[in-house]
Amino acid sequence: MSEYKLGTGLVDGKPTPLVLIAGKAYPLSDILADEAPESLEDVFAHWAETDALLTERAGAVSGDGLDPSTISFLTPLSNPRKVICIGTNYKDHLAEMKVGTPPEFPYAFMRPQTCLAAHGQEVPLPSGAKMNDWEAELGIVIGRKFGPGDQGDPLDAVAGYTVINDVSARDWIASRPFVGIDWIMQKSWDKFQPTGPWITPARFVTDPENLAIQLTVNGTVKQKSNTGQMIFGIAAILKHLSGMMTLEPGDIIATGTPAGVGFGRQPQEFLAAGDRVRVTIEGLGTLENQFV
Repeated sequence: MSEYKLGTGLVDGKPTPLVLIAGKAYPLSDILADEAPESLEDVFAHWAETDALLTERAGAVSGDGLDPSTISFLTPLSNPRKVICIGTNYKDHLAEMKVGTPPEFPYAFMRPQTCLAAHGQEVPLPSGAKMNDWEAELGIVIGRKFGPGDQGDPLDAVAGYTVINDVSARDWIASRPFVGIDWIMQKSWDKFQPTGPWITPARFVTDPENLAIQLTVNGTVKQKSNTGQMIFGIAAILKHLSGMMTLEPGDIIATGTPAGVGFGRQPQEFLAAGDRVRVTIEGLGTLENQFV
C-alpha cells in the first residue's frame, strides 16, 4: 500500500487536484485517468471509492512528478460547506490563558470559507485589528455524512488530517464587552485560516492524538507541543458537533491550539508585516505564510 497525500495547486494555470507520492506531486488525472474527480470537493464527496482507487494505483505511478517547492498551491478545499473551529482545547493553552476551569464540552465557533488561505499565500493584516495572533492547529477533514442519531464510530467519518494556522485578532478579547466576545471580529477576516498544503488520509496517521506540533515566527519557535495535550479528542469533538449538525464530506474542523500564542506571552507578542509563520505537524507537513 503506497502512502499518499492530497492537495490542490496550479498546473498550467489551472486549479488541479494533486497527489503527493514519495516526495513528488502528480495531477490526480495522472493516476486515475478518466475516473479522476475534478476537485478535492468531489474526491471527498465520494471518499471511500476514490481512496480505494488511489490506494490501488498510487504504487504504479509513472513519470517524474512535480517538485512540491515549485507549485503554486491553492487551499486543498476551496469551498467546504463548513469550517468549524474548537477553542480552549489544550491543557497547556488553558494554563497560559489563565482559564482555571476546563470546558465541559468542546467550545466551538464557525468561520466563512473566505477565511481560507493557501500554503505560500500572503495573508493581509487587517487595518481594523492590531493584536493579530498565531495558533498552530491539527485540522480534520470529513469523509462521510455524520450527524444526529448516527451510532457509528466518529473516527470512521474522518477522511484525513491537515495543518492549520487559526489566526486570531485578539483585540476583542482584550476589550471584551459585557455581552461577551465578538467571534466575527476576532476570527472572520479574509485569509485568517491558512490551511494545507496537504491532506493526509486518516489511514496513514497512526495516532492523531500523539503528534508533535510546532509553530515558528521568523524561525523562532513560539509553540512546541503535542496533540496529546488536547482536552477533547477527535472522537469527542465529532460526537459533540454531530449531535447538533450533520457533518458533511469536505467539512474542515480545527481542533484547538497549544500553549505559546502571542496573547499569552509576557510581554505579549503579535504579528507584524513581513513576519513568516511556519506550522509543522508530525507526519502531515509544513504550512508557511507571510503576513503583509
